[in-house]
Order: sequence, then C-alpha cells, then structure tokens
Amino acid sequence: MTTPPVLPAEWGWRDLVWRSLAEDIGAGDVTSTLVIPASQRGAAVIEARERLRVCGLAVARAVFAAVDPALRFHEEVQEGTDVVPGVRLATIAGPLRGIFAAERTALNFLGRLCGVASLTQRYVACVQGTGVRIVDTRKTLPGWRVLDKYAVAVGGGFNHRMGLFDGILLKDNHVAATGGVTQAVKSALAAAPAHLRVQVEVESLEQAVAAVDAGADFLLLDNRSAAELRAIAEQLRDRALLEASGGVTLENLREVAATGVHRVSIGALTHSAPTSDVALEYLPGGVDA
Repeated sequence: MTTPPVLPAEWGWRDLVWRSLAEDIGAGDVTSTLVIPASQRGAAVIEARERLRVCGLAVARAVFAAVDPALRFHEEVQEGTDVVPGVRLATIAGPLRGIFAAERTALNFLGRLCGVASLTQRYVACVQGTGVRIVDTRKTLPGWRVLDKYAVAVGGGFNHRMGLFDGILLKDNHVAATGGVTQAVKSALAAAPAHLRVQVEVESLEQAVAAVDAGADFLLLDNRSAAELRAIAEQLRDRALLEASGGVTLENLREVAATGVHRVSIGALTHSAPTSDVALEYLPGGVDA
C-alpha cells in the first residue's frame, strides 16, 4: 500500500488513549520510579516480531505524547507498509521513565491495529483479480470502532456503515417484525433520506427478487451456499449490489468471490483478528535524538 487511509480525527479516539493509560499507570509507574532517576534520558525502538502490515503509528505516538510531551517519536516506516520480523517501526527518545510508562499501552494499540490490518490484507489478497471487495462489519471491539475500521482500510478493505445512524440495513428481525421483505423495503423507502440506499437481508432467491422488485438496490446474502449465491447473482447481479456474508473463511473465500457477488463482508476482520507481535527494546547508549 503506497497511500494509507487518513487516520480518523483524534477526538474520535483520544479518550480511549487516556482511559487506557489511566488503567495501566494509575497513580504512577512504581517500578520505574524506584530504579530510573527522573533526569535519566534514553532511547528505545519498537520493532516487528512477525510479518505484519503496519498500522497505528500515529496512535502510538499519541500515547507517548500523552505520558510525556518531551518524548520524541520518529516513524521508521510508513503506515500501511508490509514488514518482516526485525524491522524497526519507530524510535522513541527522551525521559526514560516516560518511555517505560507508555510502553505497554502503546504496544497494545499498535499490536491490535496491526493485527486487524494484517488479517484484512490476507483476505484482500485472496480475492485479488476478482473485482470483489472485502468489507468490514459492526462487530468491533466496544469503544474501538473508528480505529478498528481504520485498520481494515489500511489492510485494503472497505468500510460498511459506521453504525446504525449512517446506513439502512433491514436485517432478518426487521423483515419478520414488519411482515415480510416487500413490506420492510417499502416502509424504509417511504421515509429514507435521499443519500442512503436501502439494504435488506434475504434468505432465498425468492426473497431476493421480491426485495429488488420492491425497490431495494442492495442485498445482504447471509449464510447462503455457493450455489445459492450463484443463482441469485445470475438473476440479479445487474439490478442490485450483492453482498455475501456469514461463514466466510480464507479457505472458502475464493469460491464465494467466484459466485458473482460484488463484495463479501467478514466480521472476523475485527472480532477475531490476532494481535500482531510488536515489542519495545531499550537502546543502551542510544542517541537521545
């Protein structure tokens, strides 16, 4: 990735940084206070311990700045870069107590965001050449949504709606509560804001046709077999945007992508992404630059 997405505005995640620091540092870093003189300065590096896509450097920088504004954070690689074990991601220099106090919180953010971006990148690579987009869901870590979705974008994926407020998605429960697909779609269209498309979850070809005939231009095909996806795509691909979801893994993704759907949404990108292994190492005699 040559041009990574723009990090969401700091107001959307800075409170998360402060809360994370508060729960870790509390009244103070007892250990460092005992063994590190307040005047001691030094440097450390953050490095990758596994293959990963870099994501979250600016958030890590914000963590160190929140602990001690005197700390200087230098990015050694660009956000969105794919790196191998041993590559330096950043160098931090300044008051040593501040470096050690911020270490774990900064690595927690960086590891989580690199993990989401790296997993997303694997899914994106799997559908390369098909034209199918990989899309995230609302299955994010509570409080982390703007950062989780940013990491998906850094991984090459695309964002679905941010929340209930910026997208219309008639799920199976909405359909059941309103008396069926046709009624649910017509009710939504009757009062939908002009800038929002109506998406509806369908469970069969018959429901899919009914939804499109009622005016829906966006279908969610949840937990459908490859054969069902193919049948719906053959009939409706030119009339509606088709999104497959549910039960999609790296092992079956290519088969799903080949059915003719336009995109595949995957909750695992954010609810099951492993934390990437990143570490901070003190530089003995390091230049305080």
